[in-house]
Amino acid sequence: MTKSHLPLWGLLVSLAGLPLAVHAGEPLIVVEDSGGTSALPYYEALNLQPRRNGAAQPPIPTPQVPATPADEAAMLPVRSAKLTPGTVARRVIEAPGLRAFVVVGDDEASRAWLQRRADSLRERSAVGLVVNVETVQALARLRALVPGVPLAPVAGDDLAERLGLRHYPALITATGIEQ
Repeated sequence: MTKSHLPLWGLLVSLAGLPLAVHAGEPLIVVEDSGGTSALPYYEALNLQPRRNGAAQPPIPTPQVPATPADEAAMLPVRSAKLTPGTVARRVIEAPGLRAFVVVGDDEASRAWLQRRADSLRERSAVGLVVNVETVQALARLRALVPGVPLAPVAGDDLAERLGLRHYPALITATGIEQ
């Protein structure tokens, strides 16, 4: 290219970038349909509630294990009216990045389930939510069944509603809900 063509070349490059500069403040929207299978059944299984007035629902907060037993005593008793011991049907969910967690109560079915699954829960680095428990002593007995698996007393009605869960014990992972 000669020196006389350089100003023309610079003008062409500037003009080529002009449409991009005009739309730089607008959000980029990429839409692609590569075919495949609809993901709708997975979303329906989550039983998600429609957003009200277009406002996003806040994410479910991850419960923190209390720092001291005194804090836990103040949290007890924990009762979750929407969750009872029973049979949980296995189903698929899509929740990438979700840490494995269990939902249990202070009942015979939950105690037996925790004992059977203790090794698997430790291998998965699962945490436990105890959704029905009356006393600190009962919580301590549950913890003794699964050393190395943190268990925290947590009211589970909101979680039950969001996941469409009615019974426990249950294991919830990024890919499914099972008993």
